[in-house]
Amino acid sequence: MGVGHAHGNASANGHAHGGHSHVHATPDSDRRWLAGALAVIAVFMVGEVTVGILAGSLALLSDAAHMLTDAASIVLALWAIRLAARPAAGRMTFGWKRVEILSAQANGLTLLLLAAWLGYEAVRRLITPPPVTGGLVLTTALIGVVVNLLATWMISRANRTSLNVEGAYQHILNDLFAFIATAVAGVVIVLTGFERADAIATLVVVALMLKAGVGLVRASSRIFLEAAPVDLDPTAIGRAMAARDGVVEVHDLHIWEITSGSPALSAHVLVQPGRDCHAVREDLAHWLADDHHIEHATLQVDHAQPELIQLGSAAGAHCEDSHGPTHRSDRAN
Repeated sequence: MGVGHAHGNASANGHAHGGHSHVHATPDSDRRWLAGALAVIAVFMVGEVTVGILAGSLALLSDAAHMLTDAASIVLALWAIRLAARPAAGRMTFGWKRVEILSAQANGLTLLLLAAWLGYEAVRRLITPPPVTGGLVLTTALIGVVVNLLATWMISRANRTSLNVEGAYQHILNDLFAFIATAVAGVVIVLTGFERADAIATLVVVALMLKAGVGLVRASSRIFLEAAPVDLDPTAIGRAMAARDGVVEVHDLHIWEITSGSPALSAHVLVQPGRDCHAVREDLAHWLADDHHIEHATLQVDHAQPELIQLGSAAGAHCEDSHGPTHRSDRAN
């Protein structure tokens, strides 16, 4: 899997140094919380399908279908956590970390597909509402609220900074909202006999599913496209790196995420002639880790050619065709 461009660890002057620190490992407790939520959901889902068929409720059946995707999302998340724990080896130089992002994207896409199907069915039932047993709908929905509160609490105890876990959490959270909407529909049907309330409740759930699905697909796509994390501004970081003591220029700067919560950076740094390249690299590595939580940084560090400083331009740079903007220190102008 590609994770962006990085310079090699050898430079023309022999001053290339890479600072690497790997922060990963999903806590073992994540698996326990996810497995507990899966057990609760699976037991209730079987009962809900039965009641939904007996009551003729699309809202209940849509909730059950959503719970099936909930269960699938948790199974997928558990599989991704297990696979991501494998060490880097062979061609998988970053290990299997991005399997978690595949899981998150799959969860987002299933939410969108399910929302499309439920939206179609809800509109059809708005036009021609079938008979719905409001009492069964209300009772089952209230039990569902309790079950999903428990499942939501369990998954919230896991590491939600992982986009993989967040994907499963969004499935469960949307299911909780779905049961609340269904319970409201059940009350309306019992009190007024307005059977279209069942379809209206489904449309409310569809809107929530679309919002969560789009968010998951967008976040996972950013990682696959190797865009910088939303909380890290490459331009601001490049300028700040160029302003550090001893630095003349920073180019070929790339910031991406290996997986959610694991930002990485690579850059070519030119330092003032006569300055200690080791010391400059160490200063930049510590600054990136302390100020921006970038602990996986690969920095190629070279002495700037005298003509680069004298001309105050990119002339004399080691990379004639560098990627992205060049950030220069005021000292070089």
